[in-house]
Amino acid sequence: MGAVSIRPHRAIVAVAALTALLASGCSGAAERPTASSPPSPPSPSTAPPASDPAARAAALVGTLADEDLVGQVLMPYAYGSAATEVSPGSAAGNQGLAGVDTPAEMIAKYHLGGLILVGFSADDPTQGNQETTNVDSAEQVRELTGGLRDAAAKLPTGAAPFLIGTDQEYGVVTRITDGVTALPSALAAGAAGDPALTEAAWRAAGAELAALGINLDFAPVADVLATRSTVIGSRSFGADQKRVSPQVGAAVRGLQGAGVAATLKHFPGHGHSADDSHKELPALTQSRATLEADAWPSFKAGIDAGTMAVMSAHLDVRSVDPGTPATFSHKLLTDVLRGQLGFQGVVITDGMNMEPAKRWSPGEAAVRALNAGNDLILMTPNVSKAYDGLLAALRDGSLPRARLVDAVTRVLTMKFRLAGTTAPDMSTLNDPEHRKAADALAAAAVTVLRGSCDTAAIPGPVTVTSSGGRDKTRALLTDALTAAGVRVVPSGGTVVHLVGYGDGTSDLRDDAAVTVAMDTPYVLAKAKSPTLLATYSSSRAAMNGLAAVLAGKARPGGRSPVKVTGLPATTCDS
Repeated sequence: MGAVSIRPHRAIVAVAALTALLASGCSGAAERPTASSPPSPPSPSTAPPASDPAARAAALVGTLADEDLVGQVLMPYAYGSAATEVSPGSAAGNQGLAGVDTPAEMIAKYHLGGLILVGFSADDPTQGNQETTNVDSAEQVRELTGGLRDAAAKLPTGAAPFLIGTDQEYGVVTRITDGVTALPSALAAGAAGDPALTEAAWRAAGAELAALGINLDFAPVADVLATRSTVIGSRSFGADQKRVSPQVGAAVRGLQGAGVAATLKHFPGHGHSADDSHKELPALTQSRATLEADAWPSFKAGIDAGTMAVMSAHLDVRSVDPGTPATFSHKLLTDVLRGQLGFQGVVITDGMNMEPAKRWSPGEAAVRALNAGNDLILMTPNVSKAYDGLLAALRDGSLPRARLVDAVTRVLTMKFRLAGTTAPDMSTLNDPEHRKAADALAAAAVTVLRGSCDTAAIPGPVTVTSSGGRDKTRALLTDALTAAGVRVVPSGGTVVHLVGYGDGTSDLRDDAAVTVAMDTPYVLAKAKSPTLLATYSSSRAAMNGLAAVLAGKARPGGRSPVKVTGLPATTCDS
């Protein structure tokens, strides 16, 4: 059906906004109008101070029409690499998604709260729901985000920064790869085991995201890798929550210290299932006591570090709310996440274009998600239907006005918190100090799982080989070895063999003197090389760290964050 036009109940909105603000523990709310005196936008003399984001949010909510309220909880994707000019194919994609041609028109028509930038990257286990890409280059992304903000500034909510998010986890899920500093994966940070290095690296990454015009990162992954999950894998900091939790907190502090909102994901713990929620509804069969002890402490650590957002996952938690995906579970999102864990920020759904969320229509799914406790609906498969469904539910009462107002107030509070940071300019991209922070983290991650810690004994010259056609990574290591003074030859040298994500035991080389796992190290259990190393990542920083070890200029001090059958989690510096 077409868009439903509803007269705004602004006085009710104002009262509900104040109630939501007080319920969330915020203070400093401005005076609210009564039902007999409809609110108007606050004058400059009465507007809440910029230092009080919650009061500013409550004041703005009281001025919004229903259409504005509904739009603020929607964060879809759009087709195209620019805000106002797109290819015919992208225009067709946007027509199917939202009945418009361009991302800017989508923002205007649906009063959107934000957009997610999507894109493809090699070895990405999440690529199944990345139906388009918005990323060509760093310069193009900056131009795109500027155009999106220009469109959003014309909305009644234009005083609050427009949310532009992306999945910049580093490692296998990295949307923007060219022209920016590439951190090693979360699993590499877990191997390094030094939260100070993690925080410094993520602060550098946050500064670069801010320079690109991105103010919300769907990271870090707080999942504990309790299973051999391939969809989570090296996106996790490890298998032991006692080691994972400090890393999660460090990443949150780093990102948000640079003015970019962090998002813990995927609550209540995707690493406790080996199944892929992009394709099916994974079941967490562990007891509640096990989840409380092993899965949730890392989320609590991120909450205690001040994370602005948490992402809910499409997971069936049998011990809490059997049969209901956590995305739609009031027991998990409201009772556990908000009540037990004390989170009062923005709850964001995982992609609503993933299979478990598509059991309902886009409109019904959006309503169910909000009623469960989510505040932002991410990547709906149809913006028009989600928007219309939310408006209709608001009209008939199946979406309580107070719940919608509470969600919008939280979203706007986060936006106003982000408004206090000035983004750096593009010159910060790939800054030498940022690369230094990434290199330090990657170097500390290199782990020996078999062989001597004194790797200076590895004789040169070296021949670098790899599985899966990883020419780029092989070239990175070749350059790094050469810079470290190691002669690299096309053949006939000491073989250093690289294996990465998705590479099975058939990709191993029996004649390799050194086998290096650049993703999860499980493949090393079958490797026959006398020396087994893990970098957990294939970034430039990871190859620099590996080269220093192979050249005998650094000791590999990492400790494997996961157990590999038959191999110790060697720590050379312990």
